[in-house]
Amino acid sequence: MKRLRWPRRSEVSLILTTPRRRALRRGFSFPHQDFDMSFADTLKQLPKVSHLEAIQLIDAEGAVVATIENKPGQAGSLAVYNHLAQLHGSINIEAAKKGVELYAEHTEDARANPGKHPNIDRLIAIAESGVATLRVKHIFAI
Repeated sequence: MKRLRWPRRSEVSLILTTPRRRALRRGFSFPHQDFDMSFADTLKQLPKVSHLEAIQLIDAEGAVVATIENKPGQAGSLAVYNHLAQLHGSINIEAAKKGVELYAEHTEDARANPGKHPNIDRLIAIAESGVATLRVKHIFAI
């Protein structure tokens, strides 16, 4: 007959941990829930945008409000807006709030210097006022 034994302390801690703790222990990160991550770290977690030439943001009347191109200085914003469009279908209040979180340390700079980061300013305006929902049109690279 096999004797039962009490689990060791290390075995108990594995049993009692949450799935999130186990995932963090194994090196998995949750970029959308950790606001203390830098923008560069967040970009590494987002889907790649090498297949995109640009994204156009379109208002309710069908006018193109902004175009974010895949070029140095805008590639990070392209990745953020692409990710938000994939998750939410458009840039609405929820997407804008999530986008403000994703921009991390650049959000503070955008609030301190209005106009310096127009793509962040746009998300802040939508998140705080809820005025507009923008449709996203992807322009694919050939």
